[in-house]
Amino acid sequence: MRLNQIADKPGANKTKVRVGRGIGSGLGKTGGRGVKGQKSRSGVSINGFEGGQMPLHMRMPKRGFNNAFAKKFNAVRLDRIQAYIDSGKLDVKGVVDAEALVKAGVIRRVKDGVRLINGGEFKAKKVTFKVSHASAGAVAAVEAAGGKVEVAGAAASE
Repeated sequence: MRLNQIADKPGANKTKVRVGRGIGSGLGKTGGRGVKGQKSRSGVSINGFEGGQMPLHMRMPKRGFNNAFAKKFNAVRLDRIQAYIDSGKLDVKGVVDAEALVKAGVIRRVKDGVRLINGGEFKAKKVTFKVSHASAGAVAAVEAAGGKVEVAGAAASE
């Protein structure tokens, strides 16, 4: 092989279309935009505009309620925590809180707190959780295994 024989595979590099560069290019004069009018000019932004008719997204009825003050919690199942404990990624010697779960990789980031949910099998001994919320089933499962759940603020909720 020689340097003058090196080439890309056919079709690897596609030349860009040079719009508005003369009649011989096939996209000269109006440059594929048609004739006159708003859409032939630059800086047009009329997505969703229906010619003065009420746009579809405004004709549809509104549904539900979006609470601006709602808090976003990380819901974590007990079997997921058990898997991280078994793999050795989560250290249970101290208190398992949101920061410990982020450090272990159980959750990606601390939002407004952690909500502990019952699910699967939990058999880790003497684990102390400090969370924002915990389901009654999750509290029962942790206490049955010999652990403890501290809910910040209020008591355990469903």
